[in-house]
Amino acid sequence: QVQLVESGGGLVQAGGSLRLSCAASGSIFSVNAMGWYRQAPGKQRELVARLTSGGSTVYVDSVKGRFTISRDNAKNTVYLQMNSLKPEDTAVYYCNARIVRPIMGEGDYWGQGTQVTVSS
Repeated sequence: QVQLVESGGGLVQAGGSLRLSCAASGSIFSVNAMGWYRQAPGKQRELVARLTSGGSTVYVDSVKGRFTISRDNAKNTVYLQMNSLKPEDTAVYYCNARIVRPIMGEGDYWGQGTQVTVSS
């Protein structure tokens, strides 16, 4: 079993900051890429930021310069520092990780989602 547990969402005013955390635990051999997706009401889930085990990052254009993804490999934890938040950042944010498990091999795993609401 593998679990991704997210924390750090909440309500913030426009211009404010939040930091999301996601910790992977369970039967894990290694964790490859980790990232954050979000889904706003009536919209498709979209990639926000992704960080490979080698340190390469990808950001959606709308968050570049405002959001920073990082990870603590020793803790199998990924973070998303969100600054200068805008109302359009309001969404449920999901953690994603590509995890290699003993015997099972590599697979994609998702957290339960954490709500981020930015008021204007």
